[in-house]
Amino acid sequence: RTRQTDFNGLPLLEFETFYAKEWQLFIKRTIDIVISGLSLLFFSPLMLIVAIFIKLTSRGPVLFRQKRVGLKGRKFTLYKFRSMVVDAEARKKDLLEKNEMEGPVFKIKRDPRITRLGYFLRKTSIDELPQFINVLKGNMSIVGPRPPLVNEVDEYEIWHRRRLSLKPGITCLWQVKGRNKLSFDQWMKLDLEYIDKWSLWLDIKILLRTFFVVLIGYGAE
Repeated sequence: RTRQTDFNGLPLLEFETFYAKEWQLFIKRTIDIVISGLSLLFFSPLMLIVAIFIKLTSRGPVLFRQKRVGLKGRKFTLYKFRSMVVDAEARKKDLLEKNEMEGPVFKIKRDPRITRLGYFLRKTSIDELPQFINVLKGNMSIVGPRPPLVNEVDEYEIWHRRRLSLKPGITCLWQVKGRNKLSFDQWMKLDLEYIDKWSLWLDIKILLRTFFVVLIGYGAE
């Protein structure tokens, strides 16, 4: 979006990468707090069971913590249920040549670092449940572009960086339109489409479609 402004009598052309009124952002944040709080309360028995199974089936912590990039490039710690072996990050360099995604993102089918329980957690998206903690803390939103890794952002092209103009989320257009079946550029374009067309109604539609996608496990690997 562009608009003409004035600076001490000097006409300026101002470019905005994301536009929303304050009351809209207030409602979005309120929805984030309510949904994440209720979700953590509702899923707490399941999360406790998952935590016990993770400890019983593999060595290492229950939660996986990882630095991600959020709104306007701010770094934060993202939480997920651990679905890989403890030394997964160290073993990644040995698997880089098998990467099946274009761009800076790394993904391969049947990743040998994923535990047996981890495959189930990812297929059902249960591993994402701790991210409601990130939403409560204000690092993330329920709906928004997925938060990238620090090294991924370092490799971004200029047009990719515009996706950092909105708070990252648990789900977005990418999740409901193919997930891992999409190329990296398709993923980025969907995120920018979401930013350009953002509205509270769009968030509601994505939430409803996410529920269906998670239910059938479409695109999850």
